[in-house]
Formats: sequence, C-alpha cells, structure tokens
Amino acid sequence: MSVVLYPGSFDPFHLGHLDVVNQAAVLFGEVIIGVMHNPEKSSATFSVDQRIAMIEESVKHLPSISVQAFAGLAVDAAKSCRALCILKGLRTMSDFELEQQMAQTNFLISGVRTVYVPCAPALGFISSRFIREIAHFGGDTSAMVPSAVGNVLNKTYPPRSKK
Repeated sequence: MSVVLYPGSFDPFHLGHLDVVNQAAVLFGEVIIGVMHNPEKSSATFSVDQRIAMIEESVKHLPSISVQAFAGLAVDAAKSCRALCILKGLRTMSDFELEQQMAQTNFLISGVRTVYVPCAPALGFISSRFIREIAHFGGDTSAMVPSAVGNVLNKTYPPRSKK
C-alpha cells in the first residue's frame, strides 16, 4: 500500500474531488487529502477547520483516507507525510497544461513526482468557484457536492425560496 497526497484548497470539497479520492484509494491504498492554506491570506470562504470537517464527513466511509491541513508548498507536505507522490485530478485540457507546469516545477525543486487522475466525465464541469457562486445566490448545489458539504452550504447561504 502506497501513500499519496491529494493537495488542494477544497473550498469547498465537491463530487469531482470525491471521485478522484475514490480512484486514488483503489490505485494507491492510502490517500491523505491535504487542505492547503496560506496563514497570511484569509481569502477562503470556509476556514481550514470547516473544510477539514466537511471533507472528513464526506469520506468517513473510506477507511484509508485521512485529512490534514498543510501550510506552504505541496512538495514539503508530501515529504512530511512520506507520500509516494502528489495526486492531481484533471477535468479539462487546460487543467492538464497548468498541472503539468506545476508538476515539472515541483519535480525540479524537490524530486517529488505528480500523478494525474481524470475525474469522471459526468463530473468534469464541477468547480468550487461555481459552487460558491451558486450557493451565494441561494441556488441548489446538491448535485455537485457531498451531502455533508451541502448541509454547510445551506447553513452558510440559505437557499432561496422556490416559487
């Protein structure tokens, strides 16, 4: 069984993320979801503790998955948890271009490799940014997020009344 680090802001965690985690659990065994944050920036919608709680509730059925907060570089986080590699999910070709540049840089500075896992095609359109915007305006995000995340979104941004 190998350990992989799946880093991201996960603000919020969605079904595309969960799909990548499920695939990684089958491929590698142990997955550490790394909630990355910059303590000097507070631009996230949800606090690190809130994000961790939502993710933990979303993956509680997967015994080989854990969630940890990390500040700084993902490569340093990967080394600190003795991960075989960094895991990144891909949705589109533009994701690949950005992730490939990041992976090559990470390998150059640290020797840590990156492995890509494409999310299921039916989930490829989901993005945390769109979820935040839809929730902010009272829209329904239930088809895009695990129920644990949906519950928090509904408390944070009450759904608009249906007419």
